Amino acid sequence: MQAKGTQTILVTGAAGFIGWRTARFLLESGFKVVGIDNMNNYYDVRLKEWRKKDLEKYENFRFFEVDIENLGALRVLFDNFDFDAVLNLAARAGVRYSMENPHVYLQTNAQGTLNLLEMMKEKGIKKMVLASTSSLYAGQPMPFKETLPVNTPISPYAASKKAAEVMAYTYHHLYDMDITVVRYFTVYGPAGRPDMSIFRFIKWIDEGTPIKLFGDGSQARDFTYVDDIAKGTILAMKPLGYEIINLGGGKNPISLKTIIEKIENLLGKKAKIEYKPFHKADMKETWADIEKAEQLLGWKPEIDIDEGLKRTVEWYLENKDWLKDIRLEEGVQNI
Repeated sequence: MQAKGTQTILVTGAAGFIGWRTARFLLESGFKVVGIDNMNNYYDVRLKEWRKKDLEKYENFRFFEVDIENLGALRVLFDNFDFDAVLNLAARAGVRYSMENPHVYLQTNAQGTLNLLEMMKEKGIKKMVLASTSSLYAGQPMPFKETLPVNTPISPYAASKKAAEVMAYTYHHLYDMDITVVRYFTVYGPAGRPDMSIFRFIKWIDEGTPIKLFGDGSQARDFTYVDDIAKGTILAMKPLGYEIINLGGGKNPISLKTIIEKIENLLGKKAKIEYKPFHKADMKETWADIEKAEQLLGWKPEIDIDEGLKRTVEWYLENKDWLKDIRLEEGVQNI
């Protein structure tokens, strides 16, 4: 295997939350990273600009504003760089908005993945790590194991991710590509997505704005800190054939009510709560079985929820001067 310093990795969605942290760890480990992102305005672009600027401090980083839906632009990129691996972390994320705009989810998550696979086939690039989601496990028994049949997605978002997974398998089968699918479980941390509940809860509790809580707050998630997710994604670059691997907290799920209490304690402020009806596309609970990640990648999460929330709140307080102006869109809150 080549030395890290001579390897060039393509990270799609590099200005996104997980893409940013993954690219940063790669850069710090000595890899050359080419990051692409379409910088769309699904959420406030100032967060993406902040992450991009953070990556541009590294000499071994190049950034291009490219959309994975644009096959022509990808062809130019692949003609100009010799990639050793592709980490496809670009995606339209979020369950609720996918019901309003399903077309863009299928275009980015399925067609975009197909475009990358085609470019890899043309250039003889063998390794892809494909980001997927715990949303696929809706209706399955917990804890969620990778062997479960995930044929009942309950949102266009989950369906588009399933499409990407099966297309990746097809290219593995036909063209001997080595593809690791990593299914993420509710990722949070500094510079997180403002459509996600933890970012919103911190901001709203701090500002004294009522929290919009869908359901009674008993719904629970296997929250996973972003650094753990990024490290697992990089470990998944090893040759494995075709594997689907959960990256999650691996503990009993934590309810939103508990998360709110922990944030209240960190900020020293009480939340005002505005209860809304439970959303049909939401899952009541998620819980990852992470045995496979331990066996194949030697990975398990290191940052527990208390330490992770502490770091996230600290980042928020340090950057409050510009975060106070970040728009929080109505109707797109995701857990």
